[in-house]
Amino acid sequence: MNKYCFVLMPFGKKSEGNISIDFDQVYQLIIKPAIQKAGLEPIRADEEKVGGIIHKPMFERLLLCEYAIADLTFSNANVFYELGVRHSHKKHTTIILFAKSTRLPFDVSLLRGLPYSIGSQGELLDTEGDQQKLLEIIRESRDHQSTDSPLYQLLQNYPDIGHTKADVFRKHVEYSANLKDQLADLRNTHKNDHGQLLKSLLGFQSTLADFEEIESGVLVDLMLSYRSCGTAMGYESMLQLIAAMPKPLQQTVMVIEQKALALNRLDKGVEAEKLMLKLIDEKGPSSESYGILGRVYKDRWRNAVNAGDEPRASGALKRAVQAYHKGFQSDIRDAYPGVNTVTLMFIANPEDPELPELLPVVKYAVKRKLEQKKPDYWDYATLLELAVVEQDLDKADEYLQLMVSFADNEKFMYDTTVANLNNLLESGAFTDVDLLKKLNELIAYLQNSPV
Repeated sequence: MNKYCFVLMPFGKKSEGNISIDFDQVYQLIIKPAIQKAGLEPIRADEEKVGGIIHKPMFERLLLCEYAIADLTFSNANVFYELGVRHSHKKHTTIILFAKSTRLPFDVSLLRGLPYSIGSQGELLDTEGDQQKLLEIIRESRDHQSTDSPLYQLLQNYPDIGHTKADVFRKHVEYSANLKDQLADLRNTHKNDHGQLLKSLLGFQSTLADFEEIESGVLVDLMLSYRSCGTAMGYESMLQLIAAMPKPLQQTVMVIEQKALALNRLDKGVEAEKLMLKLIDEKGPSSESYGILGRVYKDRWRNAVNAGDEPRASGALKRAVQAYHKGFQSDIRDAYPGVNTVTLMFIANPEDPELPELLPVVKYAVKRKLEQKKPDYWDYATLLELAVVEQDLDKADEYLQLMVSFADNEKFMYDTTVANLNNLLESGAFTDVDLLKKLNELIAYLQNSPV
């Protein structure tokens, strides 16, 4: 008697950004041959739709097929819906795969899957190798039938949770909300006394029960609270907290990024670099990941400058520009990697021909955000730095006034802006006397201004 494998995936050619993937080729050259070599019969989901509509036979196949494979590339809504239906019903034998550059959404980023190799334009690079890897995963799923549905993995007694869980659920939600309120109060009370904030956060952590029972959001909030201390002990506490988190939470993109940030702040830039390069390779590019990698190279550049090592400084500066630039290209709505690209590119070469093209794009990204969302310190800090690069003294004054007008500013914010302005000042790129005077005034004001 034949056993079937239901395939959930887009069909035809689909594009996202500069990448275009022919999913029919993915099916014909990787998925279908692997299924057949495993002794199964493939059924493709889109072949089971009438006019694009999911109908009764498709649901039957989705739930009754012994095996299922879902391609999550480009986060196709239909595929995610169908995967959710499958996970709610089948405890095991559901396999996911995705193009190697895919950044999976948080809710499914912990699922084990097969990243298949694609080139810069979306072309398949290793169909035979990826086919063999998928075949091995199918065989392993067949032989061991390990639980792969998050619902069955995380919810005790699923699907028979029962009504008795309702009161426990309500108490858990209330408990988590209370913990987050406590953290917010601690950050607000001690925002300018980082030593006391760290002491209070450590005391707060000591009151927590088993981390496996704590909502992930509380642990992430605590991690970011340690980061706001801005001290070596704060970053050490971040790393210790991350090491104690449940493994699935440790493996999320956000936590890995914050771990790399903490390592870099503790002068462990090589470890941070390796962590971010591995993350980008496995999960694909993002403005945040490349932004953190850029910061690693930026700090390496500053250290080399301070040590008088010109060759090392020049190389690190080039790598910082490249990383930040890739981050901005990943999401041009995020001005953080964009402004770092502009300022470091300007420091490296004020006559760089790409600067006149890139700077207005970064400025537009910030102003677009100001139109759509509530502005914050960093928006005007970005515009201030861009105004300095453009040598626009009036705009620099205007953005300084707006930047410091926010009541929730913290000292580390001013310190960050001072460091960036000092980088520009010390670059030697400016010769105008009035501009140099203004730049020194801006730096002095932020250094001496109470927060």
